[in-house]
Amino acid sequence: MTDEDGRRAFAKASWVNVLGNTVKILAEGAAGIAFGSVALVADAAHSVADLVSSVVVLVWGRSAFDEPDDTHPHGHARIEPLTALFVGAVLALLGLSLLYDSLQGLLVPDPPDPSPILLGVLAFAIVDMYLVYRYTERVNAALGSAALEALAIDCLNDIYTTFAALVGIVGVLLGQSLLDPIAGGLVSLLVVYQGVEIARENVDYLVGAAPGSEKRAAITRALRDHPDVEGVHDLTVFYDGTLLEVEVHVEVDGDMPFRQAHDIESELVERLRGLEDVGDAHVHLDPSGIGEWKDRPEGRWRDERRSGEQSANGRGEAGSR
Repeated sequence: MTDEDGRRAFAKASWVNVLGNTVKILAEGAAGIAFGSVALVADAAHSVADLVSSVVVLVWGRSAFDEPDDTHPHGHARIEPLTALFVGAVLALLGLSLLYDSLQGLLVPDPPDPSPILLGVLAFAIVDMYLVYRYTERVNAALGSAALEALAIDCLNDIYTTFAALVGIVGVLLGQSLLDPIAGGLVSLLVVYQGVEIARENVDYLVGAAPGSEKRAAITRALRDHPDVEGVHDLTVFYDGTLLEVEVHVEVDGDMPFRQAHDIESELVERLRGLEDVGDAHVHLDPSGIGEWKDRPEGRWRDERRSGEQSANGRGEAGSR
C-alpha cells in the first residue's frame, strides 16, 4: 500500500467513525430527551466526546502520512501517537464523568418513563457502533495506525456503555431502577482503564522510549546471523512515532574491500528494516579486533592508556640516551 493509498484508507475509516457517532448521538439524544432517560442522554454525551476524537483524528491524523520535509526531516510519524494520546485522555476524563453520573444515580434515583422504544434505540446504537468497529479494525489491519486503533477501542467502549444503558433500561422496565447506575459505574471504570492504557502506550511512542528486551534480542540476532558480521556493539533502539529506529555499530573484517563493506552495510540495513515494527536503521561498520574504548570497563581503559604512556616514555628515554 502506497502512502497515498494509506492516507485515503485512513481518511475513509475516520469519516466512518465521524458519521457512525453522529447517527448514534441523534438517535439516542432524541429518544433520551423524549422519554426522560438519563442513561440514553449520558450515552449520547459519551458519543459526543467520541465524535470530537474522531474529528481530531480525521483532521490531524492524516498528517502522519506526509513525506519528510525541511521542518520535519524524520517525517510526521509522531503526529499519529499524539492524536491517539488525545483520544486516550478524552476517554479517561469521560469515564470519570460517567462514574460521577452513576454515583449520582445511586444517591438520587431518577428512572425514565418505561418504553420498549428505548430498547430499540439502544439496540440500533449497539449495531451501529459494532459495524463502525469492525470496519475500522479491518482498515487498520493493513495500516497499523495507533490513532485508528484508539478509535476502534473507543467504539468498543461505546458498545459497553450502551450495553450498560440497555441493562439499566431493562431494569427500569422490570422495576429495578438501580441497575442503571450500577451497570454504568462498572463500565465507567473500564472506560477509565482503557483511556489510561491508550495514553500510557502512546506517551512511550512520543518520548522515544526503548522497546522490551525481546525486540533488542531479535535485532541483535538478525545482525549476528549475517555471515560477515563478527561483532555487534553500541546498539540503540527507540521509538520514533509508532515505529522503531535502530542505531548500531557492527564489526566486520577490516581488510575487506570498501565496496564489499558498503554492500554488507546495505544488506544489514535492509535486514533490519524488514523486521516487524522497525521503520529505519543506521549501521556503522567497524574493523573487528580493534576494541572500541566505550566497550571496555573504565578502569581497564585507564590502565591500558597509562601503560601505553609509560611505554612511550620509556622509548623516548631510551632514544635520548
